Parts: sequence; structure tokens; C-alpha cells
Amino acid sequence: MNTPDYISIKSWNEDDRPREKLQLKGRAALSDAELIAILLGSGSKSESAVDLAKRLLQSVDNNINALGRLTIQDLQKFKGIGPAKAISIITALELGKRRRMAGALELKKISSSQSAFDLLQPLLGDLGHEEFWVVFLNNSNKVLSHQCISKGGLTGTVADVRMIFTQALAFKSTALILAHNHPSGKNKPSTADIALTRKVKEAGQVMDIQVLDHIIIAHQSYYSFADEGRL
Repeated sequence: MNTPDYISIKSWNEDDRPREKLQLKGRAALSDAELIAILLGSGSKSESAVDLAKRLLQSVDNNINALGRLTIQDLQKFKGIGPAKAISIITALELGKRRRMAGALELKKISSSQSAFDLLQPLLGDLGHEEFWVVFLNNSNKVLSHQCISKGGLTGTVADVRMIFTQALAFKSTALILAHNHPSGKNKPSTADIALTRKVKEAGQVMDIQVLDHIIIAHQSYYSFADEGRL
């Protein structure tokens, strides 16, 4: 009978096994690899679930956010990960993203570019295509709604200024924040980004609706027109 060339998790000390360790010491005691190993449930004939999880993390430089951008097909390239395990990983990471989003929504008030980023990053940070969103605010800068205005391709999307202000009037908004993502990871504005920001700001002045900022989200970083003095 062939035996694996690694030590099975079942052979580990009980308080070192991921599931038992979580029960005994709490979730904070587990490493990222151990948490992912619990999702995997098992490894392959040549490595344990923990070793497989470590290899998976190493492929994205141990960056959980980068792991969240992998597709089912990307994950299945790893020996020991089939559709079911890939779906489990993606589901868990999506729940984590939605939890962050729920926490941001509880704040409800935008007080800085950072708070706008915290609200929008879970929506835009991991996308492989561009989307343009608008956050609609009342006169206390509390969030009335946030809406996707348009979706595009890898390098751009078009935002309709009329649609932006039609929505703003529908929500009785007195201020708004523009936002879109750059899937490339580069957060610097393009010439088109600058022109659109100016166009929306000018339209807002006519309608007495203030454009507070335009946030460009690039994974875990962002560019703020307001912070850079470009509004």
C-alpha cells in the first residue's frame, strides 16, 4: 500500500489540528493557511490540507485580497482543489467581503475620502472590469443610496451625466461622490477621468448639487480628487 510522503493532519497533536485548534483556542489563534485548510477539508495524496493552503497563499504572495480575485478556474489549477473546494473558498471570501460592506454601511456618514473608500472598496476592489458608481448624500453627508451607473470592460466605462443627476433628484440628494475602479491596480486618473469629473461638477453647480469627491479604487489603494485638490 502506498503511503503519503507527508504527515497526515490526523496524526498531529490534537491542539495543532486546525478544527480542534479553533475549538480549543479560538479563531484568532489560527493562521490564514489553517483557516483555508478547514474550508478545503482535505488535501491530496501528496500533501495535507494545510500544506495545500500554504501553497495556494504563496501563489498570491500571502495576500488574502488577491486570493479573493481568483476564479473557480484559477483555483482548480491547484492539485487537490476541485469545483466543490474552489466554490467553498470563493463563498467564504465573498462573505468576508460582504461583512466588511455591512460594517461600512452601518457608518452611513461619509466624513473623508477614507470612509468613502471603506464603503466602496468591497464593491469595486476585486472586479476584473470597470464600473462607475455614485454615492448619493443628504446635507449631513449621510448616505441615501449608492448606485452602479455603468459597467465597462477592462480599461474603461462610460458614465452618463444625465443619469447621475436623474438619480440624484430621485433621492433628493444635495451632494454626491463619484467612484470607479481601475482593474489594472493603477489609481492615477486618466485624461477621461479628469474631464468627466469636471463635467459632472459643472452640471452639479447648475443644479445646486455638490460633487464632494471622485474616488478611483485600485484594489487596496485609492486616489481622491478632493484630497489632491482637483475639485
